[in-house]
Order: sequence, then C-alpha cells, then structure tokens
Amino acid sequence: MDPLYKNIHQEIINRCKAGEQKAQYQLYKLYYKPMFNVSLRIVNDKLEAEDIMQEAFLKAFKKIDSYKGEVSFGAWLKKIVVNHSLDALKKRKVRFEEIDEHKHVAEDCQMDIKVDVTAIKKAIANLPDGYRAVLSLYLIEGYTHEEISEILGISNSASRTQLLRAKNKLRDSLKNNEIFSYN
Repeated sequence: MDPLYKNIHQEIINRCKAGEQKAQYQLYKLYYKPMFNVSLRIVNDKLEAEDIMQEAFLKAFKKIDSYKGEVSFGAWLKKIVVNHSLDALKKRKVRFEEIDEHKHVAEDCQMDIKVDVTAIKKAIANLPDGYRAVLSLYLIEGYTHEEISEILGISNSASRTQLLRAKNKLRDSLKNNEIFSYN
C-alpha cells in the first residue's frame, strides 16, 4: 500500500523500518532540533526536554512500522513528542483550570504594537506549566481546542479558559516590563 503522504525523507524512513541504525541517526539529526523546541516550549526545562526527546525517538523507532504515511513523518513524530511532553507535565501534577462558562469574559483588545521577541519568549517561559502548555499547543503548534481537550483529557471550555488566562498573564507580564513600542 502506498503512503498517502509523500515524505521528502521517505528513503531514510524506509531504511529505519528495515532496522538500519545509520538511517535512524540520520532521521534523528533531521528532526531533533524542531522536536526539541516543541518539547521545550511545553516543559520549559532544557534537561527535561532533552530526556523527552530521547524517549520520543526511542518510541518512534520502536513503533516506526505503525507509521503508515497518512500524515508527514514530522507530524507523526511531533505527536509523540507532544504526548511525552504533556506526560512530563502531568507528573508535575499540573492542573488545567476551568471557569464558569456563564461569567462574562472581556474580548481581547487588538493593538498595533511591536514587541521584543526575546522578551515574549521569556514571558512565555515564565508562565505556569498549564498555561504555557495550552498556549504553546494552540498558538505555536496549531492544535484546535477540541484537539487540546482530547490530548489533555480536559473539557473544551477548560482549554479555552487556560488559553485566555495564559494570554492575560502574558499580556500583563509584557506590560509590566514595558517592552511595548506603540505605532
């Protein structure tokens, strides 16, 4: 059966499926950095993200025969990395909060501003684990609230709540540091 998605590294993937260690190392080198960054954005700890990467790649190589080519290899691997990263947060006993859906929540204000990217990264890194995880999954990794709620085992509204609180906390942190440059 032909895969549905044509990978640019399909030849290396096929060699990995055949158990070739050199191909596994090649695949590792190709995907390590972006997958490390995915994990780091979620767990916010370089050593922990490094450990997660090792576990995720070991699992990927062990389960590589289950990769059917329905999505890109990177997307398949990313799901493993995200799941391992979230498992690490769960071990920290991170709680994902939910608010009463009947409470009125103010709409986000849209402003035309320029912000120091380094300061934003630092502010995101300083968010509580639950907030940072949902913010990263939604804004950076592109997951929907439905997907996040399924991944984290929380309700759709809890995902939305976490995102809203993360954005508010992030906005407050950035305002307090006066890094905004208004146009």
